[in-house]
Amino acid sequence: MSSTAGLVIPCNAAVAWEAGKPLVIERVEVAPPQAKEVRIKVKYTSLCHTDLYWWEAKEQTPLFPRILGHEAAGIVESVGEGVTDLQVGDHVLPVFTGECGECAHCKSEESNMCDLLRIDTDRGVMHSDGKSRFSINGTPIYHFVGTSTFSEYTVVHSGSLAKINPLAPLDKVCVLSCGISTGLGATLNVAKPKKGSTVAVFGLGAVGLAAAEGARIAGASRIIGIDLNPKRFEEAKKFGVTEFVNPKDYDKPVHEVIADMTNGGVDRSLECTGNINAMISAFECVHDGWGVAVLVGVPHKDAIFMTKPINMLNERTLKGTFFGNYKPRTDLPSVVDMYMNKTLELDKFITHRVPFSDINKAFDLMLRGEGLRCIISMDN
Repeated sequence: MSSTAGLVIPCNAAVAWEAGKPLVIERVEVAPPQAKEVRIKVKYTSLCHTDLYWWEAKEQTPLFPRILGHEAAGIVESVGEGVTDLQVGDHVLPVFTGECGECAHCKSEESNMCDLLRIDTDRGVMHSDGKSRFSINGTPIYHFVGTSTFSEYTVVHSGSLAKINPLAPLDKVCVLSCGISTGLGATLNVAKPKKGSTVAVFGLGAVGLAAAEGARIAGASRIIGIDLNPKRFEEAKKFGVTEFVNPKDYDKPVHEVIADMTNGGVDRSLECTGNINAMISAFECVHDGWGVAVLVGVPHKDAIFMTKPINMLNERTLKGTFFGNYKPRTDLPSVVDMYMNKTLELDKFITHRVPFSDINKAFDLMLRGEGLRCIISMDN
């Protein structure tokens, strides 16, 4: 048992007090974990577009003050009642979704969408008692997607923690708790390209490049990257992308361009932008008879997907995915092992590093579209 188990821990956290305003490093109090909860010391965290999106709060119901952050790695400090699969000192990845192990989704080999712990961006409190574990002078500070990793300590439901190899470098594998695994799994678990196949990836941000990395690992012979920003093309070569298409360079629809390049269409495509037109193009660019398109990006809630039914009757398949179809507790340890055995290359995703005190610089970098992942060290 740790010396702080059962005690309130005062620590630093980056608090978002209002939408779009710089985070403020504050002294917060982190309460002990309750039943089925775990308190962890966050060692490294990184910034994902989901954090940025909810910090800006342009299309959501604002919920502030809040501690954001959900891509991270840490060490278990203490566990609450009923937690039997984790203990003090375990190395873990907190995840924005979870695996209760008891619901129909968790018991199914085909789903990772846990009824209890699937992502809920509007929830700012813990499941067990509807209260926050964070406070400042008695005033509650809201949680974010059950993780809130922009804090030196955080409390997470035990079903949203993946226990990983203690030898894995936490400053690298922290990026596996969201975007990289989402893109990687979309390719390896859902699209499942065969060795020698052709793959198109729409959107060459971090998730799209992770999808390309999956295609590289699977042995695709051609990986075609589609993006409106030509500055991304050179970087994408590191992830196995062999050819590039900028839709702005052509007078015809991009799915026709890709079909012309590939003798009728690619074997697999992955859409990683959330743009509805890109989603339609990703589906219509796959080859009839066997082509599979996978939607990864999150569209506007009112967007409508429209295509001709003949595209499906001609044996094209359309699939969607959530977190790359990885079950967090069951599957993420093996993804970490992919990095440890050098199958998966993570270092190339990490383009910047900042100390926790400079966390707002990570937001500035993302707002300017610079880099892929910025690692934030909590120990400065």
